[in-house]
Amino acid sequence: MTTLTTTYTLANGVQIPVLGFGTWQTPDGDTAIKSVKAALEAGYRHIDTAQAYQNEASVGTAIQESGVARQDLFLTTKIWNANHSYDLTMQSFEESLQKLQTDYVDLLLIHWPNPIDFRDNWEAANAETWRAMEELYNAGKAKAIGVSNFRAHHLEALKKTAKMQPMVNQIFLAPGELEAETVQYSRDNGMLLEAYSPLGTGKIFDVPEMKTLAAKYQRSIPQIALRWSLQHGFLPLPKSVHANYIQENTQLFDFELTPEDMQTIDQLDGVVGKAKDPDTATF
Repeated sequence: MTTLTTTYTLANGVQIPVLGFGTWQTPDGDTAIKSVKAALEAGYRHIDTAQAYQNEASVGTAIQESGVARQDLFLTTKIWNANHSYDLTMQSFEESLQKLQTDYVDLLLIHWPNPIDFRDNWEAANAETWRAMEELYNAGKAKAIGVSNFRAHHLEALKKTAKMQPMVNQIFLAPGELEAETVQYSRDNGMLLEAYSPLGTGKIFDVPEMKTLAAKYQRSIPQIALRWSLQHGFLPLPKSVHANYIQENTQLFDFELTPEDMQTIDQLDGVVGKAKDPDTATF
């Protein structure tokens, strides 16, 4: 039976729990510390943060205070847009380790493929960032490496110089946004798809089809959305700062959506917004 600690296996054999706890937009300090501790108490063993979230220090503190052994956790961070070079990747990663109070991460990602500061030479900047990440991987400081928000042409460009293929692509996947081309390309190239913002935004609570399905299964709308994500073979990363919702979002393994209901959700379009185009994003 699938549970919260059931794992997917990455291309290099590393095990990653099928559900992760997201921390995007969780304010640094007390809020982040309390929510991460609540997630660990609820049974999460997979925590996702990033340099850009500016809460790595709080995530590190929460892990220390939780009493959960580091080796029992799967911890992800991401190289931010301003740090796209070999030296800046190395330097910023060391800062991330210090904040997280650990000597390795389980997964390290490039956060965005084409930051505005590198728009003229994004391909070379990604190549240098990836070279640094490959070194960190070979040194055991990152147990797995991957990307986020990359589309097929970004991944094709990375292939020209990469010695290793990304093991993960973390993208916006939620009811109404299936990013079919990116998903297919990533899968064809051996990448696991992680779903950030798997509940979209608050808009998901207004979608009639989601309300109907929640009533049918006697579940919350987020539980329906997360179950849909899991049944697609995605790895959802729900975020909450409320202990009761954090707990509720783990209760996904004792029911299953029918193929018809999966299709109903698949046919929604744009109900929670669409993925940002990384080539025109203004950050």
